Amino acid sequence: MTMKEIIAEIIAAKKEDGGIREVYFVGCGGSLGAFYPAKIFLETEASAIRTGWITSNEFIHNTPRALGKNSVVITASHRGNTPETVKAAQMAHEAGVPVIALTWSPDSPITKVSDYVVGYTFGDGKDIAGEKTIVGLMAAVEILNQTEGYENYDKFLDGVSKIDGIVKRARKHVEKRAQTFAEEHREDSVIYTMGSGAGYGAAYMESICIFMEMQWINSSSIHTGEYFHGPFEITDQNTAFMIQVSEGPTRALDERALTFLNQYAKRVEVLDAKELGLSTIDSSVVSYFNHSLFNNVYDVYNHALADERQHPLTTRRYMWKVAY
Repeated sequence: MTMKEIIAEIIAAKKEDGGIREVYFVGCGGSLGAFYPAKIFLETEASAIRTGWITSNEFIHNTPRALGKNSVVITASHRGNTPETVKAAQMAHEAGVPVIALTWSPDSPITKVSDYVVGYTFGDGKDIAGEKTIVGLMAAVEILNQTEGYENYDKFLDGVSKIDGIVKRARKHVEKRAQTFAEEHREDSVIYTMGSGAGYGAAYMESICIFMEMQWINSSSIHTGEYFHGPFEITDQNTAFMIQVSEGPTRALDERALTFLNQYAKRVEVLDAKELGLSTIDSSVVSYFNHSLFNNVYDVYNHALADERQHPLTTRRYMWKVAY
């Protein structure tokens, strides 16, 4: 079934109970981060639908009271076996809440406890329009369009049709810059990421999944709207920052932070969505595509940095190796 068909079936089943009122995006790490644009989409565009973006183990132990007959849970696990996410999906499923699971691994544990299973593209040369983030976004877009209506639905679909080409051109564009970054930052012990809006999830993922998990570099993601409310005090000429300058309504937040960084910091890597070509997508929907652009451009930097540091992205100290 397509995502459009899945959402239509869920809505039809809930018609007599009042339809969909709550959508919970549940996952861990990168899978949770991938849902950030979908969370922001519904929070921004929906009038009556409540949205939750919750890490799986907290969903289990601090379950929203509203979870029930008017809820939908959308979850993701790449290998389909993340214990906390499988348990969260099972809990929602047993409560009678429809669960849509996004996974790259068919017949994995999460597929056994979910009502609907949707695959996505992954790996070198993947179609960006079919990756996890866009699939999660499409679930949110279909829910809104089929309940309240979404006036920019066609423009959003046009954006989906363009994102693969935009991302692949952008990745090529940053190759030399990424190599220079890797050479200049290979000895760094701290790198901060910054961003805002629907693209903030990419900064979050880069910080926790790449710098901390895969490179053992201390990091934190800083929302550019929060930068001036504490974090900017650590700014100096030696501290490294990667800042996302998004296209869309929160660009002003990013530009304000960048202006300050340009005055007081010296080691700032700028990823500007406008420079990287995202503005070819209609302005009414462009903000929701920042994440896919930044997340896939980061990948070029990540491989260059891993090679320069001789620290493969597959290296782990604890993950999948010890009990936790």
